[in-house]
Amino acid sequence: MSEEEKLAAEERMIDDEFQALINDYLNSNHRRKVEIITKAFNMAREAHKGVRRRSGEPYIMHPLAVARIVSREMGLGSTSISAALLHDVVEDTDYTVEDLRVIFGDKIAQIVDGLTKISHGMFGENVSAQAENFRKLLLTMSEDIRVILIKIADRLHNMRTLSSMTSAKQFKVTGETLYIYAPLAHRLGLFAIKTELEELCFKYEHPEAYAQLEKKVEMTSQERYEIYESFAEPVVKELDKMNIEYEMRARVKSLYSIWKKMQAKGIDFSEVYDLFAVRIIFEIFPGMDEKKQCWDIYSAITDIYKLRPDRIRDWVSHPKANGYQALHLTVMGPDGKWIEIQIRSRRMDDIAEKGFAAHWKYKENKIEEDNELEKWLKTVQEVLANPNPNAIDFLDTVKMNLFASEIFVFTPKGEIKTLPLGATALDFAYNIHTRIGDHCLGAKVNHTLVPLSQKLKSGDQVEILTSQSQQPQREWLNYVTTAKARTKIEASLRRQRRRVGERGKKMMEDFFGEEEIDNTLYNKALNYFQVEKREDLHYGIGSGDLKLPDSTEKLLKQREALQPKQDNLFVRYMKQAMGAIKKTPEENKNMAAEQSVPGTKNGAIDKKSVFKLQEVNFKKNFIVAPCCNPLPGDDVFGFITDKEEVEVHKRSCETGIKLKSSFGQKILAVEWGDYKQYSFLAAIVFTGIDRLGILNTILSKLSDGIVVNIQSVNVSSKDGIFEGVLHVYVHSVEDVNALSSKIAKVDGVTTVHRALI
Repeated sequence: MSEEEKLAAEERMIDDEFQALINDYLNSNHRRKVEIITKAFNMAREAHKGVRRRSGEPYIMHPLAVARIVSREMGLGSTSISAALLHDVVEDTDYTVEDLRVIFGDKIAQIVDGLTKISHGMFGENVSAQAENFRKLLLTMSEDIRVILIKIADRLHNMRTLSSMTSAKQFKVTGETLYIYAPLAHRLGLFAIKTELEELCFKYEHPEAYAQLEKKVEMTSQERYEIYESFAEPVVKELDKMNIEYEMRARVKSLYSIWKKMQAKGIDFSEVYDLFAVRIIFEIFPGMDEKKQCWDIYSAITDIYKLRPDRIRDWVSHPKANGYQALHLTVMGPDGKWIEIQIRSRRMDDIAEKGFAAHWKYKENKIEEDNELEKWLKTVQEVLANPNPNAIDFLDTVKMNLFASEIFVFTPKGEIKTLPLGATALDFAYNIHTRIGDHCLGAKVNHTLVPLSQKLKSGDQVEILTSQSQQPQREWLNYVTTAKARTKIEASLRRQRRRVGERGKKMMEDFFGEEEIDNTLYNKALNYFQVEKREDLHYGIGSGDLKLPDSTEKLLKQREALQPKQDNLFVRYMKQAMGAIKKTPEENKNMAAEQSVPGTKNGAIDKKSVFKLQEVNFKKNFIVAPCCNPLPGDDVFGFITDKEEVEVHKRSCETGIKLKSSFGQKILAVEWGDYKQYSFLAAIVFTGIDRLGILNTILSKLSDGIVVNIQSVNVSSKDGIFEGVLHVYVHSVEDVNALSSKIAKVDGVTTVHRALI
């Protein structure tokens, strides 16, 4: 094919994709504003002319794909579609936001501006650009939620085409996706998109595990079909008698959620019993209450099968914060296996799949009365009104409000409040009102006095005790889990610190008397007290932590040496992430020695022997991350530390996910090299039915055919059940699997899995 023919084929491909977008839009129930979409497409096409993506396709195909996701999968209208088509124009071309404002108006220009990446941080050079990017997105989101929806669509298409990126870039993108975008999609009710984002992250980070699990799920499909058919037959007969229009189908659990469950519980695929759930979607019967129809179907099913009472979830009466509504129950199926059932109306299903757009569509039609999503958006706006000046801490604070699990608690007057799972009495106080939180002394839960740190459970009735003399304390930050409470406490502490600092500044001025305090005097004072910032000096003097000397002469006498420079943001973040911030230098040294690989110095490894970098000419030491202790054979990535060493994490490591989402420019793709001469410490946990001599049997099995160095074995027994933990030096994950297999074959052992050290 000639070059001209290729270009002509590409033009046809672009035209076809645009026509598909228009068809998606015309098939929706939005007003017909095809002209503005066409104008946005023509501008984007011209702006990106001649530019190609890494995959080789014309760049305009990316905005078109994002616009189709926005239209078809989110159900948004012409403004969002146009903004999606234009979302990279300002960032990648000579067009400005002002140009878009003149041509398309304020709203589209504002959305595109929110989607445009910023080139530098607002809080200094050390701040993560990724965290700062996300901060700007949220600031714009507070004015128009469509910004974050289009950004999620943009991320979804980038994930769908991630194969053309380098491995290091893939890890950065998957880290951001798992840490921020998947939870955001869930919170906004985009369940299908959230699931796909997680699946794609799993596929790129753990390709072998993904392929194996996909194969196992496929192999067991016939068995699941037979279980479903056996369960469904009597249910269909009963529902048909009710004269309702409905559909019933089995939904298979996502590969990512199956894998997460296997990892969390240390179980094999064969031990995951809830591989699928049955979903019943009914059409709303005219003149009949939607909730009553849900409970009528519930009643019909429980007349056939035995109910598991502790697994009822009534999100019909009390929707989730993302607007999700459904009635969940679990029953014992005809083959003796538990089966989860989800009962939804068509409206509920629409909201569950398309999330935000469907939620507001029904709200406008006066069908949806709940405002939990509005409450969540208001909470985000409150967080933005009092932002933490540290962009990474700010990101973490917002992340707190993305948790999926929720509890429902009651005020003394019986009003229901929704809080995230793990919320405390102090969180509840701030949920009621900031003033109540600031003056909170304690709480009564179910009429019993409890501390502020008391974790609440669904159904608790909470009464807050206050005192006007009470004010927020720094340790309160350890008691709260919600973003609103943390933000309000931090804002109050900053106000307190300013007041104390002003008092300290006045004390310092009084100390020097008539003498003007210039930079030279300040530098000498900073040197005397060994602090770096004037604010810290003022605060220390005002709080009494720093004592002014008897005379100015003592203060003006120079110290010989300054205290070592304060850690920068990156170092502090790393210390927090690794749990080292509270340890003394000697404890850190001991910890490093404990985590060292035998035969190496302080955990440093010769890169030529253990790890291979996909980047060439990179000469650095490697350190095995103590937070996840990866073994040869684990899927890993590298992270460049402040000491210019490469810290190796599991790709699934929680700390690692946070690092990938915040410091993507420091991520490296690494793979295991020749590691046979090194030993790595691993832990294996096993449980079973206790009997005389079982430990000797296990140890004899371990010594059969495998040469291992056992560090320790701890076994405890209670009421005929034992649990053992084996710490052993191995060369790879294969060794762990071989040992686990041998232990599992011992008569009486029921579960075996590798555990974190």
